[in-house]
Amino acid sequence: MGRSGVDTPSATLRIVSTRLPRPLRHVGRTDLGLIRRSAALPRSPADRALKALSKSANKSRLWWAVGAALTLRKGPARRGALRGFAAVAGASALANLLAKPLFGRRRPAAREVPEHRRLTRRPTSSSFPSGHAASAAAFVTAVAMESPPTALALAPLGAAVAYSRVHTGVHWPSDIAAGAALGVVAAAGTRHWWPLRPDAPARAAHRADAPVMRDGEDMLALVNPGSGLQDHDPSEEVRYAWPKATLVYPDPKGDIRAQLTHEIRARGGQVRALGVAGGDGTVAAVASVAADHLLPLALIPAGTFNHFARDVGLRSMRDADAATEAGTAVRIDLGEVEIVSGDGTEHRWFVNTASLGGYPEMVRLREKLRERYPRWPAAVLAMVRTLRHARPLPIRLNGVELSVWMLFVGNGTYAPTGFGPTRRPALDTGLLDVRLLRADLPYSRARFILALLTNALNASHVYRQFDLPEVHVELRSGNRRVATDGEIGPLGHGFRFRSRPSALTIYRP
Repeated sequence: MGRSGVDTPSATLRIVSTRLPRPLRHVGRTDLGLIRRSAALPRSPADRALKALSKSANKSRLWWAVGAALTLRKGPARRGALRGFAAVAGASALANLLAKPLFGRRRPAAREVPEHRRLTRRPTSSSFPSGHAASAAAFVTAVAMESPPTALALAPLGAAVAYSRVHTGVHWPSDIAAGAALGVVAAAGTRHWWPLRPDAPARAAHRADAPVMRDGEDMLALVNPGSGLQDHDPSEEVRYAWPKATLVYPDPKGDIRAQLTHEIRARGGQVRALGVAGGDGTVAAVASVAADHLLPLALIPAGTFNHFARDVGLRSMRDADAATEAGTAVRIDLGEVEIVSGDGTEHRWFVNTASLGGYPEMVRLREKLRERYPRWPAAVLAMVRTLRHARPLPIRLNGVELSVWMLFVGNGTYAPTGFGPTRRPALDTGLLDVRLLRADLPYSRARFILALLTNALNASHVYRQFDLPEVHVELRSGNRRVATDGEIGPLGHGFRFRSRPSALTIYRP
């Protein structure tokens, strides 16, 4: 400190050096040299732009705005934005709540940069590390995990935000480097709870012989206008892909399976393939008829979520059209549940999942919350709310007495093995993915939530996962409804779930 009480360059250097650990004091000298080089740049319109950019990134507002814009369109960019939100939240917490209090460091003296560059309100918190750089690196890195082209477009913006803090004289360059490293770590940390989903379709090793369907000739296609978004009728897409196909619409008073079976028999064996445009519930019904009559299935995704079509590798009408024109198909598994009640026995098919207990309600609530929150936080909130009001379900699982909060049965082995299965690596394993949350252990709900938050479900005693070809569930009291592919089924007191290996032939590119 000079005699006048104003920081001099030499005093600034001493402050930087004494604030840092002894092995890192040379960083202070490098910092001072770099910030003076930046200050020596000639005046230009970029000064005002960088100053405004720096202000816009306060409290990560810039990245929340960019992310909101990316979420307007489905696909990898939206997933990247949602992952970016989680990464920014983690990076901000690490930088501002943990690192800054631990590593107190004085910011550069205002006189180190020209007056026209200085921020009107200089921050007063610790200089190390830079929260702005942490958020920028966290968001761009997280987006890169899901959509590299989008991240490449955002990288210059992230770099400009980070540099703007040096340009305006409120951070040392080493603060920027540390903040960026912290942001990358925060983004990588999201994968611990939210694994990356490959864009590649699930594997199917069994190739199938299927007829080439030129313009859908000899195809019977069921179209469900009630699937997916309101006011979207997929009929035009079906007519474009398969102009010679016979279109059938669901009878609101009847059963899709019975309706299609009648249509096939009425044509006396002239139907060579079945087509469907609808959601997973509609697809499951048509798929069961295709399996019963040994007909290949052509699928146009037209539901709200289209989980099955995504796993098969059918993203749009064009994919389905290309597959039927080329005659490329595979054989995959179907799930079946036999429901026993006082009125007899009924069979239901599922292409994705079946469940008992609170799982269907949790899924519905999770998808609603995903309109406002990223996937993983939405799943946690939905689970907490569902478990809060859930009732234990006493069952016998393959003869073993248990009490569960919910039971999940997947058609094939899902990933990840923890809670929140999102994808199937393969479609022809011949196994069911059985997952349950026990209710007969002390504090089971609290223990489950704690294991979920720490990603320790595989070691938890309240959560179990099995891969079985068949599972038999008996209710020890009362009757419950089974849900298959998001559709609520009939009441029953006994449920026999089994895998039907390679039961369905389906077209895919």
